[in-house]
Amino acid sequence: TNTSGKPNTKRQIIKIDENKCNGCGFCIPNCPEDAISTEEWEAEPYDEAIVMKNIIAAGPNTIKAHLKHLLEHGKFELYQEAKDILIEKGLPVPEIKVTDQVCAGGCPGSTTPTISLSPATSPSLPASLQSRLQQWQVQLQLINSNAGYFESADLLIAVDCVPFAFANFHECFVKSKIVITFCSKLDQTIDQYIQKLASIIANHQINSISIVRMAVPCCGGIEIIIQRATELAGKTMMVKVNVISIHGEIQ
Repeated sequence: TNTSGKPNTKRQIIKIDENKCNGCGFCIPNCPEDAISTEEWEAEPYDEAIVMKNIIAAGPNTIKAHLKHLLEHGKFELYQEAKDILIEKGLPVPEIKVTDQVCAGGCPGSTTPTISLSPATSPSLPASLQSRLQQWQVQLQLINSNAGYFESADLLIAVDCVPFAFANFHECFVKSKIVITFCSKLDQTIDQYIQKLASIIANHQINSISIVRMAVPCCGGIEIIIQRATELAGKTMMVKVNVISIHGEIQ
C-alpha cells in the first residue's frame, strides 16, 4: 500500500502457490492502490486436499471461512471435497448460511433465491405469458446442488434451445417445477454435470424428473446424462421425456 501520497511507480507481482489457490481472482480488485497483478505460468492444478491440510491447522474459524468462500463463489465440487476431508478426519462440518449478497461487488449468479409467484410479477400480461420460474440460477454450471428448493422438488431438465423454440415453455413445462438447463453437445463439463445431478438426486427427496429436449440427434445425450446421474445417485426413477420439433411443436 502506498502511504506516501505520491503516485505508484511500481507494481508488485504476486506469485501464488498454485496448490493453494483456486484461481478465482477475487483478491485482485480488492487492493485499494491497484498494486496487485498476476502473471501466468505453467502450474500444477489446484489441490483442495493440500489446501485443507493448511486450513484445518489454522482452526475452526478458518475452516468455516474457507467453506463459505467456496460456496459463495460457486465452487460446489470443491466444497463437497472439503466436506468429505473433514468427515474423513472426524472433524465437524460447520453450517454455512449463504446470503443473497455473497460478494463485495455483488455476484447474483452465486445466490440461490426462491422466486415468489404471488402476486404475479407482471399483472398486465395474460396468464399464458407469466413467468413460472421459481428459483435462480437455472444453468447447471451455476446451480448450488445444496439449495433448499431441491427438497421435495419436481425437476425439469431442459436443453438450452428449447425455450427459444417452444413459445409456451413456461406454462407447459416450467410451472411448478425446479428448472435445470444445459447443452449436452456443446458444454465441456459433462462429467461434472453428471456428478452434480447425482448429488442433487442423492441428497434430496426428488418427486419427479422431466426432460424437455429438441428433436435433433445431439439432444439425445441429455437422456444418457440423466440415466448416468440417477445410477450414480443409486436411485431408480421414471423420467418423462418431452421432445420439441424445430417448428416449435410438441412431438
